[in-house]
Amino acid sequence: MSTDSPTGPPQVLPEEIAALRADLAAASYLTSTIEQLLGPVAADALRRMNPVPADRVLTAREESAAVLLRLFTLGAALPRPQVETALPSLGVDGAMRLGLVEPVPMADADGAVRALLELAPYSASDDAGQIHWWIASDLSELATGRPLGPEHVLGVGGASLTLARITPRASVGTVLDLGCGGGIQALHASRHAERVVATDLSERALAVAAFNAALNGIEIELRQGSLLEPVAGESFDLIISNPPFVITPRQAGEGTTTWTYRDGGRAGDALLAELVRALPAHLAPGGSAVMLGNWEITDPAAWDAHPRAWVQDALDDGVDAWVLQREQEDPAQYAETWVRDGGITDRDPEWATLVGAWLEDFAQREVEQLGFGYLLLRRPDPAARPPGAASRPGRLRTEQVPGTGSGALAPHLAASLDAMETLAQLDDAALAAARPVRADDLVERRHLTPGQWDPMLIELVQGAGFARRVRADQQLAATVGALDGTLTLGQVVGAVCALTDADEGKTLERVLPAVRELILTGMATL
Repeated sequence: MSTDSPTGPPQVLPEEIAALRADLAAASYLTSTIEQLLGPVAADALRRMNPVPADRVLTAREESAAVLLRLFTLGAALPRPQVETALPSLGVDGAMRLGLVEPVPMADADGAVRALLELAPYSASDDAGQIHWWIASDLSELATGRPLGPEHVLGVGGASLTLARITPRASVGTVLDLGCGGGIQALHASRHAERVVATDLSERALAVAAFNAALNGIEIELRQGSLLEPVAGESFDLIISNPPFVITPRQAGEGTTTWTYRDGGRAGDALLAELVRALPAHLAPGGSAVMLGNWEITDPAAWDAHPRAWVQDALDDGVDAWVLQREQEDPAQYAETWVRDGGITDRDPEWATLVGAWLEDFAQREVEQLGFGYLLLRRPDPAARPPGAASRPGRLRTEQVPGTGSGALAPHLAASLDAMETLAQLDDAALAAARPVRADDLVERRHLTPGQWDPMLIELVQGAGFARRVRADQQLAATVGALDGTLTLGQVVGAVCALTDADEGKTLERVLPAVRELILTGMATL
C-alpha cells in the first residue's frame, strides 16, 4: 500500500522558534483571520477536506496569512520570495532549519518551496481566558494527495476537540497526557496544572509535541514509551488520554497496515482493557481519568459488557467508574470509517482488501456492533469523606447518552462524579432529610391528547449536559417542581401526597431513587 514517507521531525531551535512566533503573530495567522479570508463556503468545504474553494479564494491573495495557509495547509509549492515576505524574521532558510519546508526539485530560477509539515492556527477558550496557538502536525492527505503513513502525527481533529471539551479544568498539581500525539491536550492542561507529563510510543509524535510546546511558550515534560510504562510508580491528579484505540485486523498479509497514531497493536479492544485496568494505580487520592475509546459489542442487549469487565478491578479498589456511549456502528460502518481515516477511499485499489480484512476480523469474534464514547474514573479522596464514614467499593455507572445540551460538558461531568461520591454517603433517610434544588435548566413537558386534561406523558427535560429526558408520574413531577431548597425532600413528598391522596411510603419508594438519578445527572443539586 502506498503511503506518504515521513520527513525528519521538526527541530526545536530557540532563535528560529522565536522568529517564527513573531512572524505568525505579525501575519495575524489566527483562526478568525483564516475564516474571514476564506468566507463561509470555502471554510466549510475545507473542514470537509475539500480544498478547491479555498484554493480559488486564496490564489490571488497576497496577505501573509493567505500565503501561509496555502503553504502549510493546502500543500501548495510557492515561490521563495513570496514565502520570504510571509516569514520576514525567520526566512526560508530558517524555516528549513526548523524542518518546516524544503526546496522543490527542478524549480525555476526564483526557486520554490513546499511544506514538510502542516502549521495551523488553533483557537479555544477555557476558564483562564482565550487561547490562540499554532499547532504543527504531519501534512494531511488533503495536502499530499496520498494516504497517511504509519508514523503520521495528527493535527487537532474531532477526537482531540471532544476530549478537550470533556476534560475538567479545575486547578491541579499533576497531569498525565497519555498518548499525547502532537501535544494539544498537554498544552491545554498546562493552563490549570503545576506540572504536565506527556507520553507517547512514537518518537516522531514527541518531537512534534516538543515543537508545539516551544512555539507556544509552554513547558511540558515529554517521555517515550508504551502506555503507562514511562510513569511506572507515579500517580497523578488528572490523567487524560486519547489512546490508540482503533480496532485493526491482526492477521498477517494485506489489509493489516498499522497506523501507530491510532492502532495500539492489540487484537480487538484489548488495548483499552489493558489500559483501563492499569490506570487506577496511577490515580492520586481525588484524582480523575478522562479518556476516549471504543469497544466491541457481541450482544446488543449488553452493549456495556466489555467496559464493565475492564473496570471491575478499579471498582474493587474503591474507584468510581462511568462509561458513556455516544454512538454505535456496525462492522461495515466501522471499517469504512477507519479506512477513510487513513486516507483511502472506495476509489483506491486497497479499499476492498482493507474493508474485507476488518469484516473478517470482527466475524471471528462474533462482533455485531462497535460502541464509541467516554470512560471516566475517579478515586475518592479519603480526606474528603464525612467524619466516621467508612471506605466503600467503587460505584459503576454506564449509560447511552442521547445528545448534547447547551453549555460545557466538562463541568457537568465533574459535577456528576462529585455527586456520585456524595450520594454514596447518603442512605435513603439521609437523602429524605436533604434539601435538593432542581437545576435551572430543567423543564417539564406534558404530552396530552387534544381536548384531554390529564397528560398521557410527563417528561423532565435537561437543557444542559446530555439533554436527558426522564419520564415522570404526577408525584415525581410535583416533587421536583417544589425542590427549591426550602423544604427537605421528605417534607416535599409528604406535602405532595397530602394534596394527591397518595400513599407516602409507596411514593417515597418511587421518588427517592428517581431523585438520586436526577442529582447524579445534574438535573438537581444538593
